[in-house]
Amino acid sequence: METFTQIFSFMMHIDSQLQVLIQQYGLYIYAILFVVVFGETGFVVLPFLPGDSLLFIAGAFSADGLMNPWLLTVLLIVAAVLGNTVNYSIGRFIGKKAFETDSRWISRDALIKTHEFYERHGGKAIILARFLPIVRTFAPFVAGVSEMNRVRFQQFNIIGAVLWVTIFVWGGYWFGSVPIIRDHLSTIAIIGFLAALIPAALGFMWRLLQRKKKM
Repeated sequence: METFTQIFSFMMHIDSQLQVLIQQYGLYIYAILFVVVFGETGFVVLPFLPGDSLLFIAGAFSADGLMNPWLLTVLLIVAAVLGNTVNYSIGRFIGKKAFETDSRWISRDALIKTHEFYERHGGKAIILARFLPIVRTFAPFVAGVSEMNRVRFQQFNIIGAVLWVTIFVWGGYWFGSVPIIRDHLSTIAIIGFLAALIPAALGFMWRLLQRKKKM
């Protein structure tokens, strides 16, 4: 609970918090952002981590000269590719059993919905999922469970990572300095955070209600 509170507090003031981290850790900020992006894309239990909003705001700070946008882009693309690769490998290892049990840590409903999304769009789902909170975290896992060809998966994985990171980092770089956007960076981050959090929270509550009905 304390960890969640810290994450929520960070998201409430992500612009000022990120600036403090940059000042405190200097070049290590790249490693911190790398770990966050890797975590969100690499583990199905971390869909609530800030993705889109963090990339956008990091790009905005790059426009101020606080970070190198080219280095940031390359490192986060690598983090996103590696994260999806780990997630895919875990899904491939667990296999179909992932759909047979309902864990408190992994939403079975989210897995099923992501699988349906994957079935509709095929390999393109790996690219499209990059831009969808929650689905972004579950898509590579589902691809692994479905035993998608490794080479084919990596092709879509790399394309999706390049598009996702580039669009948000450079979107922040070019538009983050616009006064009306710069003054509301935290609001933008909160909207992105809630977009990921609300579906997960609703799914968790639904599972609790279903368990109570079975008791």
